[in-house]
Amino acid sequence: MNIQKLTNYLVIGLGVLGAIFLGAILAQGDDTIEMNAMQGDFGFISYIILLAQVVLAIAVTISLGFSIKNLVSDKNKLKSSLTSIGAFMLVLVIAFLFSSGEETPLQDGEVLSASGARWVETGIRTFYFLTVIAICSMAYGSVRKLIKK
Repeated sequence: MNIQKLTNYLVIGLGVLGAIFLGAILAQGDDTIEMNAMQGDFGFISYIILLAQVVLAIAVTISLGFSIKNLVSDKNKLKSSLTSIGAFMLVLVIAFLFSSGEETPLQDGEVLSASGARWVETGIRTFYFLTVIAICSMAYGSVRKLIKK
C-alpha cells in the first residue's frame, strides 16, 4: 500500500468521524447542549474539539517532518536556515539586554513578576526591532533599484 492510499483512507476516516460528531451535535440542539455544558457535560463538543486537535497535530507533524527532511537534504538550504535562525536569536538577545523588568500589578489582583515583565518587554522590543529591520530592508531595496536605473 502506498502513501497516497494510506493518506486518502486517513482523510476519509477523519472526515466521516467529524461528520458523525457534527450530526450528533446538530441533533442535540442548542438548548440541550447549553444545559449539559452548565452541568459540566460537554458531550460531543469535547469529541469534535479532540478530533480538531488530532488533525492539527497530524498536520503540524507532517509539515515539520517534510520541512526538516528538505533542509537536511540540501546543505545550502540548511546553511541559509541556520543563518536566519541565528540572526533572529541575535535580535532576541539584543532585545532581552535592552529590556528591564519591574513587578507589575495585574487587573485580577495578581502580580506579574519582574522576570515575566522582562520577557513581555523583550517580546515587544523584538517586534519593534524586526519591524524596523523589515522597513529598512525594503527601503534599501527600493533605493538600490532607483539608483541602478
